[in-house]
Amino acid sequence: MICGSTRLTMLETRRLVLRRPKASDLPFWQAYFASERARLVGGGPAPNRGFSRWVFATFVGRWELNGCGPFVVLFKERDYSFGLVGPWYPSNWPEKELTWPIWAPDYEGHSIALEAASAVRSHVFDELGWRTAVSYIAPRNTRSIALAERLGRQRDIEAQTPDDDDVLVYRHRSEQDQEGILWS
Repeated sequence: MICGSTRLTMLETRRLVLRRPKASDLPFWQAYFASERARLVGGGPAPNRGFSRWVFATFVGRWELNGCGPFVVLFKERDYSFGLVGPWYPSNWPEKELTWPIWAPDYEGHSIALEAASAVRSHVFDELGWRTAVSYIAPRNTRSIALAERLGRQRDIEAQTPDDDDVLVYRHRSEQDQEGILWS
């Protein structure tokens, strides 16, 4: 089961609210997905707006179909979404993933992704009952690699990748499942 029996739709940290996506988040997602920064996650300049809308709809649909999905990230005092952090498990993925794209570059370098990813990591292990997860990271995505390492994750050189993509795999494990992996 992907989401266990929980129906939790919001998490809070010291500075952030992580909530399920809604229609008002779409313009912020589309601006990100049309940027050069989104090349590492399948977007980029000159995007097909219909495709970016479809991708966003899959985030919303995960919540409807599975009872959980990636959370949009906001500061507590603002209703401006600037990232997406959370559980992600498309049907063609070999494993459950924790994803964490921050859409707005102004919000990088302030430990926001670390704060949000730490909360979500606790949520998937403690509330959803996951024992392990991965983060698939493009080799050029140095900020995401640094975040995985700040979270204490290491590369899993034996893990499968989606569609044999050229990505690095960083392993997240619950406290109950800490053994039997080859690290690189």
